[in-house]
Amino acid sequence: MEARNIFSNISPIDHRYSISEKATIDSLVPWISEEASIAACVKAEIALICAHLTVRGKMTDAIRKELENCKIDPAEVYAEEEKTSHNIRALVNVLKQKVPEELAPLVHLGATSVDILDTSLSYRIAGVTREVVLPSLKKLELLLCEFAEKEAGTPQVGRTHGQHAVPITLGFTFAEYVSRLGKSILEIEKRSKELKGKLSGAVGAYNATSMIVKDPMELERIYLAELGLEPSEHSTQLVEPEYLLRLLLEFNVAFGIIANLADDLRNLQRSEIGELREGFASEQVGSSTMPQKRNPWNSEHVKSLWKAFMPRVNTFFMDQISEHQRDLTNSASQRFIADYIAGFTLAVSRMTGVIKSLGVDRDKLNANLQGGGIPGGIMAEPAYILLAESGVSNAHEVIRKITLNAEKENLSFAQALEKEPEQLEKIANKMKELGLIDCAEKDSTQTALEWFKKPQQYSGLSAKKAKALAEKYKSLMEGNNV
Repeated sequence: MEARNIFSNISPIDHRYSISEKATIDSLVPWISEEASIAACVKAEIALICAHLTVRGKMTDAIRKELENCKIDPAEVYAEEEKTSHNIRALVNVLKQKVPEELAPLVHLGATSVDILDTSLSYRIAGVTREVVLPSLKKLELLLCEFAEKEAGTPQVGRTHGQHAVPITLGFTFAEYVSRLGKSILEIEKRSKELKGKLSGAVGAYNATSMIVKDPMELERIYLAELGLEPSEHSTQLVEPEYLLRLLLEFNVAFGIIANLADDLRNLQRSEIGELREGFASEQVGSSTMPQKRNPWNSEHVKSLWKAFMPRVNTFFMDQISEHQRDLTNSASQRFIADYIAGFTLAVSRMTGVIKSLGVDRDKLNANLQGGGIPGGIMAEPAYILLAESGVSNAHEVIRKITLNAEKENLSFAQALEKEPEQLEKIANKMKELGLIDCAEKDSTQTALEWFKKPQQYSGLSAKKAKALAEKYKSLMEGNNV
């Protein structure tokens, strides 16, 4: 078959990404390329021959070896399809010429096209998930665990609604994604093992195989076991679509988590925030006109891939529906599952590169923690909690007014609090009672004010949670029990 210049291809996956992400594309080719699709159908047809021979007590190692050596050039199948206008009949016609003559009558015997197509699709999707998708996801997850653990105690300002909230740690920020992605990975692993195949014929009632063997369901089990699969509990001409749908939906869940991470990373690299930075090669260019630019383009690229592929989940849902025992409305659309898996895996690979080279600006982290609209204003919450614990019923309103005064008079929160000695004394006494401050040598109110100037002390369980989640999911990704 004539080689095609990759720059003549239409899909960016087959030109831009085949160059920039060559290793990832190469890992996907054995499972979701058109060559892989035809090879899997051949494998399914060979498995059917083996099943027939096993039931008849005629299967031998020599025959198996001879059958496994049968290879088909996709070009042969496509050429035959020009005549038949039917892809599986074309494959069957070509395969009959490749197997030993005495076994040719067993090719496709008792099967309908979808016994081969749905079964081979499950075989390929299970394979690409096991061999490519899960290893890629676990590599990313382990890097996130490592980062969360390393930065578990690094102070960072928390943000809600884009505004400074209360202190956390950088490790805690990443632990969110450790937890969310980790659970999704485990679900993907589970769902990938539930994919099914079939050998139940044109309407799923085993009409054809009932004419061949006494126990058609046993023949089906043997056939599918050759491919590492189990039978769908109920088939029409199709395998129940929900097995594959649930797996693809969980892919989309993981994709969304990674896109959310990409968005957070991109925002934390904004000039006015600047807490993180992507790796930037010495010859890399950030802008065609502004030489100083260092854009977070890899994080943006992950988000962009998600935008392109996430909506395809609608097609996965639409492929769930087929009239009666089967129509052909999923035939074309289902072929694009390969594109979706490629896009998802490319995003995982790109995000892995981002995390691997991610830099931390500790000065910016500290400056942001101390700054904000009201310097030290993020410590308003503990002041309110302590005042309420002192028995002040309107503590929230008292502290809110102190923050308004701080803003009006251009003061830090600690300075504004100092101007309210009655409230400050109540807070200081409660802090002393709780063991938050030691006043052996200093006035309790001054010691309390010093505490409010150090927001990193008010980070709750951030560090503990970050370390615990990193340890948990690292263990799970490495296959240990937790």
